[in-house]
Amino acid sequence: MPSPIDIASQVPLAAPATLKKLEKLGIRRRFDFILHLPLRYEDETHVYPIASAPYGKAVLVEGEVISSEVQFKPRRQLVVQIEDSSGTLILRFIHFYPSQQKALAKGKRVRALAEVRRGFFGDEMVHPKLREVAADEALADSLTPIYPTLSGLTQPVLRRMIQGELKAQQLDETLPAALIARLGLVPFADAVRLLHAPPPELSAEALSNPLLPAWQRLKFDELLAQQLSMRLAYRARRSGKAPVIVGDQSLRQQLISRLPFALTGAQQKVLAEITADLALAHPMNRLLQGDVGSGKTVVAAMAALSAIEAGFQVALMAPTEILAEQHYAKLSAWLEPLGVKVAWLSGSLRKKARSEMNALIASGEARLAVGTHALFQDEVSFEKLGLVIVDEQHRFGVGQRLALQGKGAEPHQLMMTATPIPRTLAMSFYADLDVSVIDELPPGRTPIVTKLISAARRDEVVAYVNKTCSEGQQVYWVCPLIEESETLELQTAVDTHLGLSEDLPHWQVGLVHGRMKAAEKAEAMAAFSRNETQVLVATTVIEVGVDVPNASLMVIEHAERMGLAQLHQLRGRVGRGAAKSTCVLLFESKLSDLAKARLRVIFEHTDGFEIARQDLLIRGPGEFLGARQSGLPMLRFANLEEDVALLESAREMAPVLLEKSPASASAHLARWLAGREHFLKA
Repeated sequence: MPSPIDIASQVPLAAPATLKKLEKLGIRRRFDFILHLPLRYEDETHVYPIASAPYGKAVLVEGEVISSEVQFKPRRQLVVQIEDSSGTLILRFIHFYPSQQKALAKGKRVRALAEVRRGFFGDEMVHPKLREVAADEALADSLTPIYPTLSGLTQPVLRRMIQGELKAQQLDETLPAALIARLGLVPFADAVRLLHAPPPELSAEALSNPLLPAWQRLKFDELLAQQLSMRLAYRARRSGKAPVIVGDQSLRQQLISRLPFALTGAQQKVLAEITADLALAHPMNRLLQGDVGSGKTVVAAMAALSAIEAGFQVALMAPTEILAEQHYAKLSAWLEPLGVKVAWLSGSLRKKARSEMNALIASGEARLAVGTHALFQDEVSFEKLGLVIVDEQHRFGVGQRLALQGKGAEPHQLMMTATPIPRTLAMSFYADLDVSVIDELPPGRTPIVTKLISAARRDEVVAYVNKTCSEGQQVYWVCPLIEESETLELQTAVDTHLGLSEDLPHWQVGLVHGRMKAAEKAEAMAAFSRNETQVLVATTVIEVGVDVPNASLMVIEHAERMGLAQLHQLRGRVGRGAAKSTCVLLFESKLSDLAKARLRVIFEHTDGFEIARQDLLIRGPGEFLGARQSGLPMLRFANLEEDVALLESAREMAPVLLEKSPASASAHLARWLAGREHFLKA
């Protein structure tokens, strides 16, 4: 990645502090100034008479200062009154400097730009953009661009730098003329010049329209660069060498005969895709996604048995110890009766136990190793690793996954997620992976009824818990914190456990949270599974992996504090048996707009893919992607929901460009991703 020195050689007059700020803005070379586009525009081309200045938008007015004073009630502020031939206007400054007082002395002529609003003493502007002017001074002849910037790097300075580069840079086309004509795109040079220096006839509203041809060109170019980079990453992975894994299906058939259920059609379909990948000589990089309870674990077990049948070892990594423990318990119960030794590794293991497990893995006696990030520590070595399975892959950083992948020469990799990925996200940020979807739930799953209930009605919910237990069913009660927090007044799991134990004297109330020792957590979960505990108070450690068919009620406290994916995962812990299941979302009365939006989505939808789509709309791709974004170029201009047509065009054109015009593809990537080549290696 270029350093500030590279910029210094190209922008020699800039101070070191300015260079550092430019780098933080992503400007590491001169051409980056061209791609640093305005956030918005200010209209200084027209002065409104004060009396007719419209409300609801920033406007420019001009007038003479007729009074200027510092007031101290209700707080210290500078209050200035200006007038023109049509009327008067108050300019109010809560924060101000002596230099501003001087510039706003009585008799000065100023232009003020801000939104006019109704005040107690008449119309006013609060903290307007201000400058002293001479009478009849000329107005700007085009809209003024406002750029993303940092404190200490002013708009005029940034504007001068960008305008200088617009004049100096060769804005050549990177795309073939035939492609530009086919898609009806405007020339790149015309697009960036219009956005940086819009002509006078264009309004701020027109420039903010995402369908403006100039914006369409820049968005397409950005999406195409992303698609090209992902396509190259895909090619690089497929050019690698991996072991050819073809099992005899003996172990898989034994497991199928022992399972108390039949595989769904969707499970069989994705298993066939995985089996076909394993039989190839290049590394599988397949993402297996499926909604909560769709049966990904049994598919992972079948894939593991394929590798084990062929004489290879398998590693399965989960992000939390409790999830890894659940996988270990389930896979041991399935595979050890078949003669497959399963090892367990976690950070909480004592030194002696860890050494024993490491020895089993290194010798090859353990054919499957299940664990947390402990699996990719230096002291862990595999005899013959052929397949890596990563559960809830979005919680792991690229480096962690590559470290585990490095335990084998170049093993196949299967990544699983119970957070369904919206189609547009799969087309863009996951375009470097092959994707399998389990889009069918096993038969017998009962629909879950979701209820939104105010925390003020907590006593009614406790009574409902008592009723549920009296009917022979079990209950999860989820709290977001383990112990008291000085900053968040949330009911804690420990206090809730004590309170429910008193409120429900006829039932056993258990407790599980992430700070308990592994053995304590395992025993608490086992007691709940055996119905020795009727109510389990837990933190969100039970979000994934726990399967208790007799649990039919889930109560989630402070649901407004949790994300959609987490709420959907938690809700999926019930509805696994024949009984009617309910998820109660307790919320506090004062809700933010974001919290209201989330709760509305989780109340109205049960389909994980629709919830994920809504989550993407609410949060944006950066948060949705989680750790994966550390290895991916994020989009600055394109919007995955608004620009689906452009994304599809870019996805279609990327392989064509790489095949038929590799020089254009290279030039395009150099323009958009120069200095960011590490994105291609993730």
